[in-house]
Amino acid sequence: MNILDYGLTDEYMNQCKGGTPARIISVHKGRFGIVSEYGDGFAQLKSKEYYYEGEDFPTIGDFVLIDHIDSGDSRITATLPRRTFFSRRAPDVGRGEQVIAANFDTVFIMQSLNDNFNPKRLERYLTAVRQSGAEPVIILTKADLTDDYLPYILETSRVAEDVETHIVSSRTGYGMEYLTKYLQPGRTLVFLGSSGVGKSSLVNALAGEEIMDTSGIRESDSRGRHTTTHRELVMLSCGAMVIDTPGMRELGMWDVSEGLGQAFADIEKFAAMCKFRDCRHEHEPGCAVRAAIENGELDESRLESYNKLKTEAKYSDDKESYRRQKEQWAKSISVYSRKMKKEGKMKR
Repeated sequence: MNILDYGLTDEYMNQCKGGTPARIISVHKGRFGIVSEYGDGFAQLKSKEYYYEGEDFPTIGDFVLIDHIDSGDSRITATLPRRTFFSRRAPDVGRGEQVIAANFDTVFIMQSLNDNFNPKRLERYLTAVRQSGAEPVIILTKADLTDDYLPYILETSRVAEDVETHIVSSRTGYGMEYLTKYLQPGRTLVFLGSSGVGKSSLVNALAGEEIMDTSGIRESDSRGRHTTTHRELVMLSCGAMVIDTPGMRELGMWDVSEGLGQAFADIEKFAAMCKFRDCRHEHEPGCAVRAAIENGELDESRLESYNKLKTEAKYSDDKESYRRQKEQWAKSISVYSRKMKKEGKMKR
C-alpha cells in the first residue's frame, strides 16, 4: 500500500517532520483507522498534544503525523493543516465548532428527481461547499423516476447558475459517463445529500461493485434510512476516494460568511449598491436589493434563504460567545466562593 495513492502531496511531505505521515480513513469512538507507509491500521490520540497542548482533533480525510507501533495502535501526534473542510455546530453546545470531513477536492451535492428535490436545501449545501473551499458539482439522481427534467433544471439553475449539473440514474446507468472526469487518482470526493437520495447507490455504481450498503425509500415521503453508521473514506478501483459520513445530513451553518457571498452572489451584487452599508433590505430608502426584487431582476425567495442562513450563522457565533461568557461567569463565582470561605475561616 502506497500512502501517496491517498493524496499525500509534496506540500504535505514538507510538513512531515518529527513523525510518519498517515491519513485518517475511518473514525470510531476514540479510535481512528489510518493508512501509512506501514499499511492500514488503527491509531489513538497522544494525550499530551491533543488534550493539553490544543492540537486540532483529527477527522475523516485528515493527514496526520503518527508514532508507528507495530504491535498495537499507533499514536497520532499532530494534525496537518487542512486544504478544505466541512464543519458544523457540535451537538454539545460547549464544544463549539466540529470539523467532520477534511481535504476533499470535489463535493457532489445530491438531490433526487422526486419529492426529495428541495431548492432551499440545495442553497444550504451550496453555501457550505463554497465555504469549504472545494469544487461544488450538483448531481440530480434517480433520473429513471421522471421523463420531464426541465422543471428541475430550471429550478437548479435559478439557485446555482454557475455550478455544473448532471442528471444521472444509478439503476439504469443514464448520465454516469459524465462523472468519470471527477474520478481522478489521488482525488477525494464528498457525497452530500439527505437520506434516500441515493448516495450509496451512486458510490457502488461508480465503483462497479457493492462496497456500500443501500436501503430503499419510503414511498410516502421519498425518505430513506441513512445507511452509513460511521465516517469512512473509501478507495475506488480507479484511484479516486470517496468520503461518506452520517454527520453530513446534519450539516449546520458555522462561519459561512465567505460561502454565503459566493452562493448568493446575485444578492451580494445588489447589496453593494444599497444606499446604507448596514441595509437590512426591508424598508430602507435606497435599497438596491428591494428595487431588484420589485423590477423582477431578483427572486424574493432568494433573499429569504439568504437572510435565514445568515441569521443561523450569526446564531452559531452568538451561542459560542454565550458559552465563553458563561464559563467566565462560572470562574468568577468560583473565585468569589473561595474568597468568602477563606475570609470566613480567618474570622473564626
